[in-house]
Order: sequence, then structure tokens, then C-alpha cells
Amino acid sequence: MAFAFTVLFLGCWLAGRSGTSGEGSRPKPSICVSPGGVIPMGGNVTIRCWHQGRGMRFLLYKDGDGNHLTYTDPASYVAEFPIPSARRKHGGSYICRYSHRTGPTRYSEPSDPVQIIVADPSLPRPSISLSPTGVTAPGADVTIRCQGQRRDVRFFLHKAGDLNPPRHMDPAGDGAEFRIPTVGRQHGGSYGCSYRPRSEPFVSSQPSHPVQLVVAAAAPPDFTNANIARLVLGTVVLLILGLILDPAVQGRESPRG
Repeated sequence: MAFAFTVLFLGCWLAGRSGTSGEGSRPKPSICVSPGGVIPMGGNVTIRCWHQGRGMRFLLYKDGDGNHLTYTDPASYVAEFPIPSARRKHGGSYICRYSHRTGPTRYSEPSDPVQIIVADPSLPRPSISLSPTGVTAPGADVTIRCQGQRRDVRFFLHKAGDLNPPRHMDPAGDGAEFRIPTVGRQHGGSYGCSYRPRSEPFVSSQPSHPVQLVVAAAAPPDFTNANIARLVLGTVVLLILGLILDPAVQGRESPRG
């Protein structure tokens, strides 16, 4: 059963942690959204809420709405809230909670929030550039610049394969600069950027075309000078030993009178 539970939620963007808050309160449920990341316009997304107990009614809330959006009475301990054909209006922050189906209504603590970000193809893609270009030497400073056509936006920098939240910046103009000081091999990879209107923080532009940050391999240590010094030192030692031993050898080999 535990294995099935793990497989069911593999790929979920966020797994909530159960806990309690206050005397008599029910532990908060866990929540995740699948698929994670930015959802394309018209894509399908599912919010899942779960708790260890059965016989629960799960309620889904969206930040900014006073009442719950919907509820479900799952047969198991997992509740699914599918959102087919996502639109701009579906972007937002969601939580869920539960109560027993029978008996006095007593709600659990709310889950941790999850976010749904919807990409709107009507928003022009930003452009992205690297400075300096080409292969970057380790230890150099790199600047990634993202440029858009609007000023009232927040820019987000994404790195392919990075599970950490994307870096973001509120630029003063129509572009943002993300600096990476002292570049190392771990910074190498494919980067892209997007932006979200400040008035609609859960709506995103399409991502920019990617750029590749290539970090040169560190040069191997140069032992040439050290080897020359060792060779010279060894030669000097041999010469000194030869000078010391030569008279003694000659003394032993000379004929007796």
C-alpha cells in the first residue's frame, strides 16, 4: 500500500507535510499539482489532496475566493480535482482541507498552498542573451539578460533540470539582468527566461528560446617548473656526492709504497 501511494504521487510538484496546530484541530492534508511548473493554455492539470483517514470530504479553495470552489467525497484517502483545458482564470494559489462526512462538521487545518501558473501564448516571448558569449572560463562573471516588450512585468530565469524555484527580478525598465559571479562547472547548462505581468502574477509568457552557458574545464596543474627544479636539485646533489666520494675512492685504490 505504501509503495502504491508513492507511485501515485511521483512527479507531484509539492508534497505537503501533515501536522497539527492548536488543541483539537485535525492534521492538515497534503496537496500537490500535476504536472508541475507552468501549464500551457488549454493543458490539463490535476490538484490532488490526501490524508491517511478514509470517509473524508475534501474541499478545494482558491486564494481570493471566499468560499470553497468545489468538494469531493473520494472512495479512498485521495481526492482529485481535475482542471481540463486550463485558462488564465485558473491560475492562482490553491489549498484544500477536509472534514468527516458524518457527525459534526469540523474542518482540518488548511494544507500548504500550491500554485498553478498558466502560459498565455498571446504574450510575446522575451529574448535572452549571455555576456560574455562563447565558452566561459571558470571563475569568470557571467550576466544573463532577459528583454521584453513590457515594463510592468516580473522576469523569471529558468535552468533546465534545476528543481529549485526560478530566480526572479522586478526590473525598472523592460529588461532584467541576472548575474552569476565566479562561474563554476555547476553553472553550466541551458537557460531560458519568461515574465509575468505584475497585475496577473499567475499568468506567464511563453519561455524564451534557450541559451547555453558552457564552462570550460579547469586546466590541469602545470608541473613543468616544479619538475625542472627537482631535476636541477637532483643534479646538484649528485655532483656534490661525487666530489665527496672521489678522494676517498682514489685513496683506497692507490698502490702502497
